[in-house]
Amino acid sequence: MHTENSHPQVTTRTDRAGSPWIFRYWVREQDGDGTLKRVRKYVELGPSEGRHALTREEAERARDRIVSEQRNREHVDPIAAEAKRVVAAAITSTHVTAAPVLPAGTCGEAACLYRDGYLRRDKHIAKPTREKEAFYIREYIIPRWGTLLLNDIQQRTIEDWLHTTFDSWWTMHGVRAIMNRIYQHAQAYGLWPEGRSNPASKARLGRKRHKRERRILSFEETARVLARLEQPVRLVIQTCIATGARISEVLGLKWKHVDLLHATVRIEQRVWHQEVGRLKTEYSRRVLGIGDLATQFASKALMGGSEPEAFVFQQRRGPGRPMWDSSVRDALHSAARDEGCDFSGLGPHSFRRANITWRQEVGGSAIEASKIAGHNGLNITSEYTFVSAERQNELTRRIQQKLAIASEDTKQPGT
Repeated sequence: MHTENSHPQVTTRTDRAGSPWIFRYWVREQDGDGTLKRVRKYVELGPSEGRHALTREEAERARDRIVSEQRNREHVDPIAAEAKRVVAAAITSTHVTAAPVLPAGTCGEAACLYRDGYLRRDKHIAKPTREKEAFYIREYIIPRWGTLLLNDIQQRTIEDWLHTTFDSWWTMHGVRAIMNRIYQHAQAYGLWPEGRSNPASKARLGRKRHKRERRILSFEETARVLARLEQPVRLVIQTCIATGARISEVLGLKWKHVDLLHATVRIEQRVWHQEVGRLKTEYSRRVLGIGDLATQFASKALMGGSEPEAFVFQQRRGPGRPMWDSSVRDALHSAARDEGCDFSGLGPHSFRRANITWRQEVGGSAIEASKIAGHNGLNITSEYTFVSAERQNELTRRIQQKLAIASEDTKQPGT
């Protein structure tokens, strides 16, 4: 049996007493005839409400322990083992020369060259990206495609594999992009002809779809939720709303990044799994205005612990360490539930979407919203922009009013 997801999402199940923390994950089990079939496992971790409730952080630790124990009990996938053996032999025996055309290699060989070359550039690639891509290469791409020659992989087989292996459209999109980059990287080693399109780049994913509800809170709902939040979580969310920064960027702020005189913060780093690291992209490095929040930041600085190298938002039980984003999400969902406006996709990132949307509603241009968000193009910004029914009606009524005035002006005297 082989675990397909080593970091499944922990959620609550509200239709059961105590709203237990649960997670599901896929495994591949060997059938009686030797074939592998996909089976989905369900695990309850404990209550999220009541006297013996677990925090999200405790539930996630329990999930990690269960998955780790499961993986330690698993037998080695024979397909993956054979793929890795062949790949290791291929790498050992491969000698790249200056010949204009080299024989096509295996996908596993190209994947390992990509992983050990491009993905090792820690100064150019953020750690979350490196770890995510290495995970998909190790757990999915090499076991399925490692023993096949790059030339023998067909577009249709990639499409079928993506659609039967992954539930999320975005995961399919990400894995296809990794395979596409593996082929592109293979060109540099002469394993794939220069300029030739590859089967991964042609694989079709179907219509874009989202597993979670994609919406933002209204101004009124946001105000009610903020009123229920305690500090410092309230200021964290207010900063997300004011700047449109990612939660990892907000929690990575140190006092040396805060300019109270000009009411700005400098985004220069982020916190991921309690590790301080480089930003997602170079476009993410920017200076953002915090407006009237400068007063609250100043008050917080006066309370002490505002040395230049100190984090602005620290753990209460772990001074000197940045807050966990999970604690912010838990408090946010609790406040939203109390106000009757909670939904599965609600989180600090939804306020990033709200900032991009509202910034344009109050008169900002799409280019301004894109630059402030740290996007590298307007296409991404458009994905974050919501046009509410209220906004549509506001614009529609303006058109109708202008049309009504024009109609009055064109009426003939006496009619």
